[in-house]
Amino acid sequence: MQHSQTHLRSRPISAGHLRAFEAVARHLNFRAAAEEMALTQSAVSRQIQSLEEEVGVSLFLRHTRAVELTSAGAQLLLAVQQALPRIDGAVRQIRQSAGRKSVALTTFASFASMWLIPRLEAFQRDNPDIDIRIDASDTAVDMELADIDIALRYGPAENMPAGAIRLFGETLTPVASPWLIKSNPPIKAPADIGRFTLIEAGDAHRTHLEWLTWRRWFDVHGLQRAQPKRWLYFNYAYQMVQAALAGQGVVLARSSLIAESLANGDLVEVLPQHRMDSPMAYWLLVGPRSLQRPEIQAFRDWLESQAAITRQTIGEVPDPETVDRMD
Repeated sequence: MQHSQTHLRSRPISAGHLRAFEAVARHLNFRAAAEEMALTQSAVSRQIQSLEEEVGVSLFLRHTRAVELTSAGAQLLLAVQQALPRIDGAVRQIRQSAGRKSVALTTFASFASMWLIPRLEAFQRDNPDIDIRIDASDTAVDMELADIDIALRYGPAENMPAGAIRLFGETLTPVASPWLIKSNPPIKAPADIGRFTLIEAGDAHRTHLEWLTWRRWFDVHGLQRAQPKRWLYFNYAYQMVQAALAGQGVVLARSSLIAESLANGDLVEVLPQHRMDSPMAYWLLVGPRSLQRPEIQAFRDWLESQAAITRQTIGEVPDPETVDRMD
């Protein structure tokens, strides 16, 4: 194969003709596509011909009064229909944020729902000129490559990269709604927990989070054969806590995520003397390209101040001032 042909087959196609292609493919009619795009029919036809030359195959079968997609055209249409809305969305976001300060943050869904979002109003009130974008996902992103300024992560210290800022740790404690506790005989010992429905993560036994399970709590308290009245499983921590708030059972909750619910009395610790230590903690990471932006520094400082309040609320010791920042 000649060099020019090899280059033709490997180079990316120009994107300018893809909107014309999508319009013709959707209408299966050059005239209707031209009207939609406010172009002449011959201009649209030339764009499709140019695209076919770049791709190297025919994308449409031309008939007297209509056209139909070839198999190659159908394959390309699928990709174009997925790509163009994403491109348009990105452009809208860029235009909306042009000249504005913004912070793009990623964290897992339960942390966003239970800790971050309830506190955001205070930051937005004090910083009305800073826009916040939250990507709530359990998938960790590469801070070197992603369009993310700050990541809030969960894990043991040995799994965190250099420069991670420790926000707070956690203990695990059985909690329930006050009326559920009042409507049942008193819980005086770990064995009494078995009289209740126990709420748990459905996949905890199959993941690295097995230490979050009731089975581990029972084992720690010498109740290896204990079984509850029934089990109730959910995918996310915030669903588990919501079920406990609704009085549907007792949940082994993460203290740092329910501190406010305990403080205002929506949940109560049923055996506060039987808390269980956790090896996990919550961490703040700042993307290397975002470090010097004032709005990122402001949001980071605010997160650290909120974390200090949480540490105080859960009674975390020793003082994390000596261990917050990892070298």
